[in-house]
Amino acid sequence: MTLLLGVRHHGPGSARAVAAALQQYQPDAVLIEGPPEADGLLDLAAEKEMVPPVALLAHAVDEPSRAAFWPYAAFSPEWVALRHALDRAVPVHFIDLPAAHTLAAGAGTGTDTGTAAAPGPQPDDPIARLARAAGHDDPEQWWEDAVEHRLPEAGEDALAPFRSIAEAMAELRPVEATGMDALREAYMRRQLRAAQRAGHRRIAVVCGAWHVPALAGRVAVAADNALLKGLPRTKVELTWVPWTHRRLSQHTGYGAGIASPGWYQHLYESEPGTAVVRWLTRVAALLRAEDYSVSSAHVIEAVRLSETLAAMRGRPMPGLAETTDAVRAVLCEGSDVPLALVHDRLIVGNALGEVPDSAPAVPLQRDLTRLQRTLRLKPEPDARVLDLDLRKETDAARSRLLHRLALLGVRWGRTVESRTSSTGTFRESWELRWDPELAVAVAEAGIWGTTVESAAGARAVDLAVGAASLGDVTGLAEACLLADLPEALGAVLTALADRAALDTDVAHLAEALPALVRSLRYGDVRGTDGTALRHLAEGLAVRICIGLPPACANLDADGAAAMSVHLAATHTAVALLADRQPDDLADRWSRTLLALARRDTVPGLLRGRAARLLLDDNRWDAAEAARQMGLALSAATEPMDAAGWIEGFLAGGGMLLIHDTRLLGLVDDWITTVPDAVFPDVLPLLRRTFSAFEPAVRRTVGERIRAGAGAEGPAVGANGAAEAPDRPGFAADPDPGRVATARTTAALLLGLTEVQQP
Repeated sequence: MTLLLGVRHHGPGSARAVAAALQQYQPDAVLIEGPPEADGLLDLAAEKEMVPPVALLAHAVDEPSRAAFWPYAAFSPEWVALRHALDRAVPVHFIDLPAAHTLAAGAGTGTDTGTAAAPGPQPDDPIARLARAAGHDDPEQWWEDAVEHRLPEAGEDALAPFRSIAEAMAELRPVEATGMDALREAYMRRQLRAAQRAGHRRIAVVCGAWHVPALAGRVAVAADNALLKGLPRTKVELTWVPWTHRRLSQHTGYGAGIASPGWYQHLYESEPGTAVVRWLTRVAALLRAEDYSVSSAHVIEAVRLSETLAAMRGRPMPGLAETTDAVRAVLCEGSDVPLALVHDRLIVGNALGEVPDSAPAVPLQRDLTRLQRTLRLKPEPDARVLDLDLRKETDAARSRLLHRLALLGVRWGRTVESRTSSTGTFRESWELRWDPELAVAVAEAGIWGTTVESAAGARAVDLAVGAASLGDVTGLAEACLLADLPEALGAVLTALADRAALDTDVAHLAEALPALVRSLRYGDVRGTDGTALRHLAEGLAVRICIGLPPACANLDADGAAAMSVHLAATHTAVALLADRQPDDLADRWSRTLLALARRDTVPGLLRGRAARLLLDDNRWDAAEAARQMGLALSAATEPMDAAGWIEGFLAGGGMLLIHDTRLLGLVDDWITTVPDAVFPDVLPLLRRTFSAFEPAVRRTVGERIRAGAGAEGPAVGANGAAEAPDRPGFAADPDPGRVATARTTAALLLGLTEVQQP
């Protein structure tokens, strides 16, 4: 005799019903919808270290990125059936189409045990049809009322609900399935026959309700064999991995589409009649922990309100919608802000499962697990910020691990801005969050080595060989220093030197230099030897000094803007390098800037930027800077080129105009002499330049212009703000024609019919 238990995947009501049915039926074999290759792993589910939510992970051996998950929560009917069989030493097997076939066919998101939020994800939703027949508009709510929230009565036949579901599905689904469903059901029937031939007489099959009619019907063995013949297959490996409630709640990727796993867990664990009271008590405890004023009276009123809402809506008991409405109205006083906290912490939840160490894993995963324990970096499903002090041995080791994983594509953490007040290079902050899919990334990275260190080094060398640009190789050198991979760094530096020797594009060299200099600083902090890297960086700096002036000649606007960024970054990098060679390299770079500032063929943007850098480095004094500005803004210079010079010169900040009234006067005089025909073209450049200033600086510059740019101007406060000027007005002798035009326009805007003359 075969008992077919059609269930909703991840349904607490279905899980309770399965437990009751198996207790009553007492099968001598249990068959569950799932990948049969996992039969050898099922015994692990009985170990105390196995804590759901967990998932079966299957991946192709030759291409680990082709993977599928079968997630299980404590309230999953399949998990309940599995534990029932293991606790009673009853044979249990998975009977779905093997993962070797599904992955070979291109499926990579699990079976419907992982993706179905209803009894079967079909184009013609059977649950919606049943709900309409029962007079309900919401199929999800109807299913919850009819199955998930249904509590069995004393003495009730535990098998009756499954007979009703089987009859309903037999009426709804087509006679023959097609596509992947047909293959899966043919294999399930084959496995069911094998169990019967093995001598089992009381077999319980737990599967999606949609498949029950196909397993109950009579289909010729030859027909199933013909359907399954010649299926593509690939070699696969399976293991158990931790899962999360948050991942179960997602509808995309490897999620299961369960909107409220935390609520479902609560329903499954609660005694009959206590679910609502216990739930609202948990909500109150959470809100009180977050300093919200919630009392026992609030809980009592919320319970009453949720029960009243359920009665008004014709539901057998308050569901999530009713309890949520009660929480919003009573405990949250109508605010959605604390309600969002309840949704995140309780309705969805942050549970992370656990898997025993005896579960199969690739060597890389075992090494990673060992390092996580040694460094006390426990994987957690919620994001948290980890501040590291690289002067401490443990923190430095944590940093190395995270950087090595980043090289391998295992994005457990990402660097963020430090929360501490210190800006030293010995500080590092990471935001860590462990997602279940990282298990696939670890399996995929296993091809590079058996330990995190060896795998990261091999991956870095491979990336260096195949890098598309000099900047990519430079980034790898920086990553190798951060990850403390000296052997890989040597290979990466060799590739970097070879590529740099052949690359004649100064822009590429200028793009690569800052990363090399940053790497030198990181190397110092971590105590690594950066001699080879320093020689390479100094060589690049010399080549940039030689090639930059001709490379900047006759550039268009876009090229000049891009080169301006490289110019500023190179200046900073050379300043750091010059700390080690203050005479040679610093003087060579200053001569390069002088050549740029005085070469007429160089765009004004770059000439102005070079002039500002010389002024900031005290290579020019204020008088020389004013002289150069006077030349750049003379009548012989094209207005657009002059505007570019101003943009480049003021890119370092506007405080210079406040403290040096000569420069401000030169800018003001030049703006007033720009011809009307070209002023609309010049204006966007000027607006972009001055909009980059701090508000206080812009205000003070305006007050200086208003008071007269050549005057000493008002006093400047500590924040750059100026006192009120003594003389109002924008100019000593305004243009009468322009004034008349402005007055006419203002009158039209105000609706005045006549304009009064001053």
